[in-house]
Amino acid sequence: MTTRLRSDLEAGTSRWAVRRAEWRSLGITDEEMARPKIAIVNSSSDLAACFAHLDGIVPVLKQAVRDAGGLPFEIRTVAPSDFVTSAGAGGRYVLPTRDLIVNDIEVVVEGALLDGMVCLSSCDKTGPAHIMAGGRLDVPTLLVACGYQRSALHEDGGPDIEDVFLHAGHTALGRTSAEDLLAMSESAIRGPGVCAGMGTANTMHMAAEALGMTLPGTTPTRANGTVMWEAVHAAGRRIVEMVREGLTARTVLTPAAIRNAVTVMLAVGGSINSVKHLQAIAVEAGLDVDVWRTYEELADRVPVVTAVRPNGPHLIEELDDAGGTRGVLRTLAPLLDTGTVGVTGRPLAELIAEAPEPDPTYVRPLQEPFSTRPSVVVLRGSLAADGAIVKLPVDEERPLRFRGPARCYPSREAAVEGLAAGEVREGEVVVLRGMGLHGGPGMAMASAFVFALDGAGLGEKVAVVTDGQLSGLVNKGIVVGEVAPEAAVGGPLGRVRDGDVITIDLTTRTVDLEVDPDVLAGRETAPAETVRTPGWLAAYDRTVTSPACGAVLARPECGTACGTPAGRTPDPDPAAGPSLDRTPDPDPAAGRTPDPAAGPTPDPDPAPGRTPAPTPGGAR
Repeated sequence: MTTRLRSDLEAGTSRWAVRRAEWRSLGITDEEMARPKIAIVNSSSDLAACFAHLDGIVPVLKQAVRDAGGLPFEIRTVAPSDFVTSAGAGGRYVLPTRDLIVNDIEVVVEGALLDGMVCLSSCDKTGPAHIMAGGRLDVPTLLVACGYQRSALHEDGGPDIEDVFLHAGHTALGRTSAEDLLAMSESAIRGPGVCAGMGTANTMHMAAEALGMTLPGTTPTRANGTVMWEAVHAAGRRIVEMVREGLTARTVLTPAAIRNAVTVMLAVGGSINSVKHLQAIAVEAGLDVDVWRTYEELADRVPVVTAVRPNGPHLIEELDDAGGTRGVLRTLAPLLDTGTVGVTGRPLAELIAEAPEPDPTYVRPLQEPFSTRPSVVVLRGSLAADGAIVKLPVDEERPLRFRGPARCYPSREAAVEGLAAGEVREGEVVVLRGMGLHGGPGMAMASAFVFALDGAGLGEKVAVVTDGQLSGLVNKGIVVGEVAPEAAVGGPLGRVRDGDVITIDLTTRTVDLEVDPDVLAGRETAPAETVRTPGWLAAYDRTVTSPACGAVLARPECGTACGTPAGRTPDPDPAAGPSLDRTPDPDPAAGRTPDPAAGPTPDPDPAPGRTPAPTPGGAR
């Protein structure tokens, strides 16, 4: 039980006095200033339906925190929407905003020494960013999944956002008219919330519950639905209790919790983006966990027990009503570490025991799954020594092997133009490169080309290999994404030439370039078309790590897969107590002068499975 809050500044000091002056002007009393100070992290804007309802949640959540004896403060962060923020720079801003959110949170929560935070998670990058921030700061952290949108598909059988996205790619080739696309987009979305389907947002909401970072039974959920509002009220109460109990994010985010989350992702056919997001969460939490290898290890052990679009015929509403994440966890219990403890402070075994049996129509028993073939497949080989990813559905038999000559393009736009001009032929492997973390910079989106290929009737007849990323709503054709090392850092993808033979084998989980290594070594890397400008993407390019490290912002080393960063003081022994009890720096007026030669203090007893996390936001 925590008796002292880290936000309690010493009375009479400069920091205490100026803060009190600020807060008294806001009407905050001295009694309220002694309470646990809770950040309400509101990652929202007026740009998209994803978070259109979050401003309405804030006052209700604030009141719940006050009623529980806490003092709430709303804080804002950048709020990316994949469908809106991707308009500029070829979608290159989308992934980097994840880490910008983490830094936004760090600046406010750590700068103000707030005691805990409730994060309102919605669109794709917000959920993982919120968990990453919790792992980095190690303060009590609780996520509220703010739900998925009402869709025309569920309400009257009309098109939903997935259909609009798909047919927008068809329009590029004239297969869907602009008039039809206009009509489809008119009312595909019927209310606030994230995309309805097993896209990245719902995937990461479910991952958050599997990790133990949400209250049980709250994902996936309807935006502004009864379950969401109950979660808001309960989160306000629980976060204050967590502060008093000293239950911090790193208590929850353990190697076993990460492994449980990967198990759930494989079982539900989660977005391939979950791989890099879970790796980033592990890195920020200081865990020595290779998430990519965990996906590979568990691939043949975890059957697919749900079939939600785009992986199968079911709707996210049907999974929600059938038992949601809690039902999936109950089904997967024999495959999970049920000793993990989440934000409730109770072991997963107890929570599973209380969960009702899920509807087997939508959450199949382990013995009768929708598929035993992995839903997320990690490939390696001469073209992707550090890994690449393929997504597979449950209701469609795609060829497990594809071999063909390469046709190379330096960008998504060039590939779409080439497709429209008839350059791409059946049996070829289209190589999209210069789209990775550094080539983008920011990992450009390849989804539009995949949908254009589908519109051309070549979705099953042409394979795609790219160092770019894919939307969680993409599950068409044979598409190998996030190839690493990427072309821009000297990866072999940059030295592929038209006509080179590429083999993709989903049985052996390999992607290989059939070119003599000596010949390949003598080639120059094909130039990228990226126009580099100063600003956030340039800063991202200088500090982002590889996909193997979750593409976090840090030095090039960040754990077992990438080494350990220099320049950061290792985390204290967890047994010494939670970070809540860290004493704030003394008053600057006291004249303390740091010793620049002192260097970091080694951790005398590092926790098993945990390494020092990278310097947040890169070297300072």
